[in-house]
Amino acid sequence: MRNETIAGTLRRATGTRGRRALLLVTVGAGALAATALAAGLPPAERTAAAFGEPVHAFVSVPLPFVGVLLADDLRRTPGARVLPTLAGATVVAVAAGLVGDATIVAALAASGSTAPDPWAHVGGIAVAGVLVQVLAQLVGTGLGLLIARPAWACLATIALPLGAYALLTPWVAARDRLTPYGALRGVLDVTPDWPRWVGAALLWGVALNVVGVVVRRRRAGGRPINVGRW
Repeated sequence: MRNETIAGTLRRATGTRGRRALLLVTVGAGALAATALAAGLPPAERTAAAFGEPVHAFVSVPLPFVGVLLADDLRRTPGARVLPTLAGATVVAVAAGLVGDATIVAALAASGSTAPDPWAHVGGIAVAGVLVQVLAQLVGTGLGLLIARPAWACLATIALPLGAYALLTPWVAARDRLTPYGALRGVLDVTPDWPRWVGAALLWGVALNVVGVVVRRRRAGGRPINVGRW
């Protein structure tokens, strides 16, 4: 794994029965949300926007566990390159986002919607859904690099982002721009606020993984970071 590639990361993401089951759970979470919405929403309220946030929110809960496991592989392999793993994890996230989008389209098409324009904003929601899953996955890789026990890291992917969202509630603007859930709600709205995703991505996607890489190198013996070996 020292000469890791993106293709190798993708093989690791599906390399065990447990990891394949986790990917199925991720897809199933979105399908479960879509089914519940189709059954529970009045026909006049069944729109792409109504399906978008819940479906992608459900997908984004188990997806970071994949990132945690891929990062844990790195932690246990001193000297392995980081960048191919992060790129491969991002590819998995893009695929999960696209599956979530397909779930929304299929559920809405089969829902018997009577809304005036049920497909309004579907393109923006599709793009936003992919970005939401990329950020969720990078939270997983960052915490997987930082926390030595994968089980605790997986729990942290839920507890820390939601905890930050709750703690920042008195400061709504900061909460919405600096937390993954705030970013999700911002970009999956009918009038998406893209800067909210950018702010959260810089903090929880970029900065968290940089800190994780630094900690990993120090645990491996204090060797300096060599960007070319990422």
